[in-house]
Amino acid sequence: MTNAQKNRKVVLIRRPHGMPLDTDFDVVDETVEPPPAGGVLVQVDVLSIDAFIRTVLDEGSYHATAGIGHAVTALGVGRVIESNAEGLEAGDHVFGPLGAQTVASLPGPALRKLDVRYLAPTAYLGALGLTTGLTAYFGIFEVGAVTTGDTVVVSGAAGAVGSMAGQLARLAGASRVIGIAGGPGKVGYLVDDLGFDAAIDYKYEDLEARLRELAPGGVDVFYDNVGGDILDAVLMQIVEGSRVVICGAISQYQHMDQVRGPRNYLKLAERHARMEGFAVTHFQAQFPRAEAALAGWLASGQLVMREHYECGVENFPATLRLLLTGGHQGKLLLRMAPTDV
Repeated sequence: MTNAQKNRKVVLIRRPHGMPLDTDFDVVDETVEPPPAGGVLVQVDVLSIDAFIRTVLDEGSYHATAGIGHAVTALGVGRVIESNAEGLEAGDHVFGPLGAQTVASLPGPALRKLDVRYLAPTAYLGALGLTTGLTAYFGIFEVGAVTTGDTVVVSGAAGAVGSMAGQLARLAGASRVIGIAGGPGKVGYLVDDLGFDAAIDYKYEDLEARLRELAPGGVDVFYDNVGGDILDAVLMQIVEGSRVVICGAISQYQHMDQVRGPRNYLKLAERHARMEGFAVTHFQAQFPRAEAALAGWLASGQLVMREHYECGVENFPATLRLLLTGGHQGKLLLRMAPTDV
């Protein structure tokens, strides 16, 4: 390396109480040292803005707590600048825990070299992404065990995971797929663009009444990304043998020390149903099979993934808030370059 690399990163300076504020973070510029033996420098191109990021800002996070003064945890894609790691060379596209920064220095084994001949690098954050496509895939096919004729309901349906889960439910044989989202624009997106049979606007409609109307025979599978009142409403309409898939609970992430469980959980016993949570990492041995299936459906047009971009590493906190307030559709991504580049 002939010229020192400059890195701009967003670091956590205090743990948020509720919604993360700009004042909980700082933007720091630094010079990056050459990579050590086995290390790699990566120019970070695009970050995946995921709900789990909010949880790592708190102490005791399942996903490993973000350190004060360190770049905030985030998955992303980029290109190798310099490598002292076997199997990686300058110019290679890679995926990994790159963090909220423009240049990442990581050990080679932390990175995955990407084949971008047929798919754009961002596909590995969206349709084939660990936190998006793969999460939706295993929730639908393994945990939810969606089968022919099922009525499937998805909460947070206009987001990245929810939009994938609804489409995958159809591919698994569901006879009816109903999305729950907030706002008429999102409802239209689900039905008109993604092929959901129906969608409920929980902000302006009576959720329980609309669900009874749209699913008079009850709900066989509920893929839940939200928790809280929405989970309680759907539990009232599960049927014998229903499967409730707990993928996330974004309604609870602002107060992880006071998470509220479902009031209507006794419906599980009454209907001989089950509620099961999962983390995608539990299915790691099956990732190649799932990726192959997702790539095939994406190439054939049977899967659609809308990408919503924000720009500039310094806008990381604002983009995280956009996710937490539902101000996007599809996969929320942050390009590291500012808008004027």
